[in-house]
Amino acid sequence: MATEGRNLSEYNKDFVPNGADFKVGIVVSEWNDAITLNLLKGAKEALIDNGVQEDNIIVRFVPGAFELPLGAQYFCEYSDVDGIVVIGVVIQGETKHFDFVCDGATQGIKDVNLKYNTPVAFCLLTDNNMQQSIDRSGGKHGNKGVECAIACLKMIDLKKQFKTTGKIGYSK
Repeated sequence: MATEGRNLSEYNKDFVPNGADFKVGIVVSEWNDAITLNLLKGAKEALIDNGVQEDNIIVRFVPGAFELPLGAQYFCEYSDVDGIVVIGVVIQGETKHFDFVCDGATQGIKDVNLKYNTPVAFCLLTDNNMQQSIDRSGGKHGNKGVECAIACLKMIDLKKQFKTTGKIGYSK
């Protein structure tokens, strides 16, 4: 597994941009909220820990993982956020529904990234069972919400660097 031997909550602050001037949207699936709310908590804490003002973190909820791309698109169309974190979890069941939801959400989130030229960080757990989701939402593997919030900050910073200087490199 990708998270085996790795803590999703650990990162080096020396390589994370200061988010004091960033505005971040977070779209959270209500489905499996025992997991998604933990991921949200981790994401918000990481954003605040890296300078994003709490007033500049806007959280909106959607019914399930399949609706995450449209929630992200609404942020792009109707707000002035610099980046978005989408949070959801799909747990394998006995039918192909898992495959369709995971594929649709994944492709939709990718499409929003590219169509709107806006960083949309992918915090969608696609686990085989509930224990794997618990382990990745604050359990033994850390919190994927933290990892995705940091990825979002880095991508916002990268975009701003290209727009202002054409150069890249972390600015703190």
